[in-house]
Amino acid sequence: MTIKTEAEKPVMTYSKSRGLVALVTAFMKQRRMGLNDFIQRLATNSYACKHPEVQSILNLSPPQDAEYTHTYPLPSQQINLGPSSNPSAKPSDFHFLKVIGKGSFGKVLLARHRTDDQFYAVKVLQKKAILKKKEEKHIMSERNVLLKNVKHPFLVGLHYSFQTADKLYFILDYINGGELFYHLQRERCFLEPRARFYSAEIASALGYLHSLNIVYRDLKPENILLDSQGHIILTDFGLCKENIEPNGTTSTFCGTPEYLAPEVLHKQPYDRTVDWWCLGAVLYEMLYGLPPFYSRNTAEMYDNILNKPLQLKPNISNAARHLLEGLLQKDRTKRLGCTEDFIEIKNHIFFSPINWDDLNAKKITPPFNPNVTGPNDLRHFDPEFTDEPVPSSIGCSPDSALVTASIKEAAEAFVGFSYAPSMDSYL
Repeated sequence: MTIKTEAEKPVMTYSKSRGLVALVTAFMKQRRMGLNDFIQRLATNSYACKHPEVQSILNLSPPQDAEYTHTYPLPSQQINLGPSSNPSAKPSDFHFLKVIGKGSFGKVLLARHRTDDQFYAVKVLQKKAILKKKEEKHIMSERNVLLKNVKHPFLVGLHYSFQTADKLYFILDYINGGELFYHLQRERCFLEPRARFYSAEIASALGYLHSLNIVYRDLKPENILLDSQGHIILTDFGLCKENIEPNGTTSTFCGTPEYLAPEVLHKQPYDRTVDWWCLGAVLYEMLYGLPPFYSRNTAEMYDNILNKPLQLKPNISNAARHLLEGLLQKDRTKRLGCTEDFIEIKNHIFFSPINWDDLNAKKITPPFNPNVTGPNDLRHFDPEFTDEPVPSSIGCSPDSALVTASIKEAAEAFVGFSYAPSMDSYL
């Protein structure tokens, strides 16, 4: 055994510090990746692929799930847009100011309406990218879920949606208090009262979705925003599964690696308790700074989720410990919420300081105020997004040269998303 003297102990040199920064940056970027992209990268990692659990996960047989059937809706299958219908909406109605988010299929932009001067977050998705990955049903599901959010204070609101020949547009509430992920990244972890407040508002939103027979399936700090006062706003409903009755299950393999529940990794049927596992994972991360069972080695992390007992450091209250043990129960039939869903969460001793009526009425003062000065205050958005130039094509309708057969195919795949201007308007 070699024993190093004090002088011989390694020091943090400039090159090592740069390496550490690069490592942290890579971790942050990985956290923003979609699961499909992540799986593709994982499949090219020879070491990770040797792990039996990873091999099992990557060996995905075509699921017998309707949402994976890649059939285009017929023109006669019109979808009732309800309150989101805006037959006169078009991209040129908006002045697109900044990129404030990015995803697998497009971007989210801060935009000001040219007529009423109101600010909106406009999610612009490329139809061709969606069709390439056969994700059109998830996008339509997102639209449908947004339409159902008519009253809940902690879910982002959809004002309306429309489409051009090559893009889909969601006109959403503009929320500029920053991602919970952004604030966790800066502060590392939160004190227990702040974590309780956020997790209560998140649980209220999830409970509301469950009451509509919707399972969220992708809860993570990147999908949780703070509004200008500091209240939670849940966003991004692309992985939601509709029509899941209280005792119903689904089996689609989806989510984000750090937050996948054991039953999802096992490719077993799962139910709405998958959302309570994710709530436990987010609460754990708020209290400790990293997701439970986290490892930089993905194969090891999956093995931890499936087999490693939950380990809790002693710096949290007994109530928090008991809640985490209940939510992060590997057996979903024993997990907190498996019997009475949100009622079990709501009545847990950890939330005894919460008056739920006041919470839903936003009468409880948030523990953190983002202190934004107005819509143009982008201090809580990642410069990775806001430094990017706004694409000139975002606010334009395609010209006749772009209306090719593939674009026509894309347009047919999203019949009913919204009013689509006639092709003559592009000529």
